[in-house]
Amino acid sequence: MYQLIKPLLFRFDPEDIHHFVTSALKTLNRVWGVASLQKKAFHIEDPRLEREVFGLKFKNPVGLGAGFDKNASMVEDLANFGFGFIEVGTVTPLPQPGNDQPRMFRLPKDEALINRMGFNNQGVDVVVHRLKQIKRNGLIIGGNIGKNKLTPNEEAVSDYIKCFDALFDVVDYFVVNVSSPNTPGLRELQEKGPLKNILNTLQQRNSRNNISRPILLKIAPDLTNSQLDDIVEIVQETGIAGIIATNTTLSRDGLYSSEKLKSQAGGLSGRPLTRRSTEVIRYLSEKSNKSFPIIGVGGVHTAKDAIEKLNAGASLIQVYTGFIYEGPGIVKNINKGLLANP
Repeated sequence: MYQLIKPLLFRFDPEDIHHFVTSALKTLNRVWGVASLQKKAFHIEDPRLEREVFGLKFKNPVGLGAGFDKNASMVEDLANFGFGFIEVGTVTPLPQPGNDQPRMFRLPKDEALINRMGFNNQGVDVVVHRLKQIKRNGLIIGGNIGKNKLTPNEEAVSDYIKCFDALFDVVDYFVVNVSSPNTPGLRELQEKGPLKNILNTLQQRNSRNNISRPILLKIAPDLTNSQLDDIVEIVQETGIAGIIATNTTLSRDGLYSSEKLKSQAGGLSGRPLTRRSTEVIRYLSEKSNKSFPIIGVGGVHTAKDAIEKLNAGASLIQVYTGFIYEGPGIVKNINKGLLANP
């Protein structure tokens, strides 16, 4: 069904159609019985799919990556599609509009997206308020946190602290995002010194009241092996729970799309990222002797893609661009594939 209407959806601006579809979905789910029908159509309940990672129990290993529901405005609606976990954000302390539009571009020939959204979100207070209202029903929720554009890197740790403290009681795990290419200078925080400062500071706050939340670090796919070695060392030294590999890439190698599309500034996601993200997962897993869990994300469109990442060392996987290209059945299809290839 989705593949029949996708050509129509793809005629419109990606950001405009995202807002239209998500608004329509929320409206539709207010109709009695629709949510139950969605669950019957898209959910697979099977104990063989369950995973325990970072001390959390996931109904299945397929999650929705950050960026799709930046403001936690439709967590319950998205949960009806069978996700084992949903990550909201990236969230910043203060609301910000993000970069100028247009800021998202489809590359259909490559089954990819380029985005330069720039952490557009309504601010952490709005997200906290919404997450307090939702019915979880066992759904794991992650909070992806970042810094405001106008906050200088020297003061970035204060922004991460504000988001961490505000979200602490309403999310199950945290993701520190220092790898988006769309906030000027943000990737400089992946350097050893500033990164250890942010993670150590959050870890100190994480032990308050004898309650802690898993903290993960989301990294770029464009890091060298030497930089990945530093990441392994940092994870082990700071004691954070694990890694999300990977964010979007600045590379444009091997694309079939037009020069006009390829030349758009921003991070590339989707099919072209499949191999590199899997390479990063495998490298981190082997280099660390599997000493910490990894969530694999980047170019997951099929069960085969998911299985490759799990075999490379990932404990869980996330989709985003694949969800847009493959449609709402992607979670069910991946989980069916996992059951068929245990």
